[in-house]
Amino acid sequence: MKKFVLSLVVCLAAVSFVFADKISTDKSGFEKVSSKIYDAVYDMRYYSDYNFTGHRITGYKAPVAYMTKEALAALVNAAEDLRQQGYRILIWDTYRPQKAVDDFVKWINDPNDEGNKSFYPDITKPELLSGDYVMAKSGHSRGSTIDLTIIKQDGSFVDMGGTFDFFGERSHPDYKKISKKQKKNRQILRDAMVNAGFKPIDSEWWHFTLKDEPYPDTYFNFDVK
Repeated sequence: MKKFVLSLVVCLAAVSFVFADKISTDKSGFEKVSSKIYDAVYDMRYYSDYNFTGHRITGYKAPVAYMTKEALAALVNAAEDLRQQGYRILIWDTYRPQKAVDDFVKWINDPNDEGNKSFYPDITKPELLSGDYVMAKSGHSRGSTIDLTIIKQDGSFVDMGGTFDFFGERSHPDYKKISKKQKKNRQILRDAMVNAGFKPIDSEWWHFTLKDEPYPDTYFNFDVK
């Protein structure tokens, strides 16, 4: 009997693990970034074909940015910090539908579609998935992650020593082979985001997630429109 109970507990634990994450299409906890940050600039790469796949990504039906209300409130603070330093934010991606992530994986598994090789010149397509450059589940789909950079108030370019979605060491925040000015620019963005309550990752200087994200176990799948 004890063995049966133990087995049942193990099975239930396994089931709980499998179903720990859930998919939702409820967007009531989200807002458009433009509703709170008046001077943000948008270059929504997955709405265009200028991305590593070479095609517009499933689920992106408009070049707009959504975030959870909590993440957007924090981003408002970061934007104000940067504004006082003479910068504006330029956004590449925020909330990303699960169907978009599925599109990434489908493309990676298609050996006949190279996409835009300039984004991954030193690795193969399969390595994008096996090397954790592209994940089958993305924090972006939880709604509190953003990919962004800074530009000057007049809209002019700020050199960050690398481009968005470049899959390689140059994208690491602590990459050494860039200039002091480029390092400083990366640090300006990082400091503003961290001070506002976001956490960075060690592989992409442009990627930040709200520390206390409201939906840590939920992956959303409504269209961006």
